[in-house]
Parts: sequence; structure tokens; C-alpha cells
Amino acid sequence: MKKEDCILFSGGAQGAEAEFGANAERFKIEEVNFTFEGHSIVRERGLRVLNHEELKNGDVSLEYVSKLMNRRYTDNQTFRKILQSIWYQINSGQEIFVIGGILEDKTVKGGTGWGAEFSKICNKPLHVFDQKRNGWFSWNRIDWVELKKGDAPAITQNHFTGTGTRFLEENGKKAIKELFDRSFA
Repeated sequence: MKKEDCILFSGGAQGAEAEFGANAERFKIEEVNFTFEGHSIVRERGLRVLNHEELKNGDVSLEYVSKLMNRRYTDNQTFRKILQSIWYQINSGQEIFVIGGILEDKTVKGGTGWGAEFSKICNKPLHVFDQKRNGWFSWNRIDWVELKKGDAPAITQNHFTGTGTRFLEENGKKAIKELFDRSFA
């Protein structure tokens, strides 16, 4: 795999997505950040503003998502658009990397959790760096498997997605840097 052929798909938001983007730029990897009019982002590189028709393509029932995620989501336009833009991120990547936290019910915390669940539904390779547990986990289609330090994931597909929490901690930042170093250095 040549880094010249790779594309990071993300959302450009503060935290994990901005860090994924900064690392892609560090290795001169193309970056596509899906967003929508009026959404606050910090990455301008590879900006892809979705119009109302494109957002509709990623629409999902909030009732379905709430049931799947074992939590209640309020139906407001901004949150719906965020879920719709996450659909593009996950749909575009061949493997998915998430920074966040895995909950006891096997979902990932926050809005990022929808991206992880959609990855599971699509049977895409899914890796989560759990900041609280300070380690990588991979989804094996049944459960999360904790990876030993020497078995941390690498990017193996040309089209990959990097997303996660807005509340990026130092260990999450380090995990993203090391992921790119393992994959492209």
C-alpha cells in the first residue's frame, strides 16, 4: 500500500477528527472532511460540504439509532445532520478507526457510537482506542477484543476513516500518531 493512494475520510471536528487530519497532512495523505452548512469544524483541508439532498442519503431513524445504542437521542436538526455526515465517513472508508470509550453494552460512547455501530452493520474492520482503558480494541463481529501493545492496529486499506471524541486526551492523541507511524513511516 502506497500512502499516495490513501485517503482519510473524517469530519474535521475538534478533537480526534482534527488529530486524524493533522496526521494525514503530516504524511501528505489526502483528506476528505464531510460537513454541512453551519457546522463548526477545525479542519479546512479536503472540505466536502454536503448539500440537503446528500444529507438525506445518510438519514436514519433516530428511534432506530436510539434502540440500537441503548440510549435516547433528541430529534434536533443539527444532531440529525451530524449522524447523516457520519454515514458518509463510514460509507467511504474500508476500515474504521475510532478514539473514544467502549461502554458495558458494547457500544461506543457519544455520537461517535453511531459511526462504530454503522461500521458493525456494514461488517467493516473496526478498531477503537479506549482512552479510559488506554488501549486498542478490535470488533470481531461478536465482541471487542483487547489488543496487546505489540498488536496495535495499522492502516491496511487505501480508504480509511478516522473519527472519535471531541474530548481527545493525550493518550488518544498519542494513539493516533503511533497508528500513522506504524502504517506509513
